[in-house]
Amino acid sequence: MTRQQLKNSGKLMKKSCMPKNDVSEEQIGKIEQGNFLEERNVMCYIACIYSMTQVVKNNKLNYEAVIKQVDLMFPPDMRDAVKAAAEKCKDIGKKYKDICEASYWTAKCMYEHDPKNFVFP
Repeated sequence: MTRQQLKNSGKLMKKSCMPKNDVSEEQIGKIEQGNFLEERNVMCYIACIYSMTQVVKNNKLNYEAVIKQVDLMFPPDMRDAVKAAAEKCKDIGKKYKDICEASYWTAKCMYEHDPKNFVFP
C-alpha cells in the first residue's frame, strides 16, 4: 500500500472506533501530528485502532503482530523506520496493566521516535 492507501484504510477503523469510545475529531484528529490528549477515552480509542489492526493479542500489544502488520500494510520505504520505532517502544506497554494505557503510551513513544513515519487514523 502507499501512504495514502494506508491512511484511507485507517478511515474505516476511525469511523468504527470513534463512537465506541465517545471521542470527537477535536480529541483524536491530531494524534498523527503528535497531539496526544491524556484522556481515558482517547487512550481507549488508540487501543481500539490497535485491536482492529490485529496487533492486540490476549489484551496486550504483541510486538510480532506489529512487525507482521508493518510488512503487510506499510509502503516499502516506511517499513524499516516503523519497525525501528516498534522495536524501541515494544516494552512500554508492559508497564501498564490496562490495554488503553499501554496502547496510548506505545503510540506516543512511536511518534516521538519517528514523527515523519508515524501514521495514525
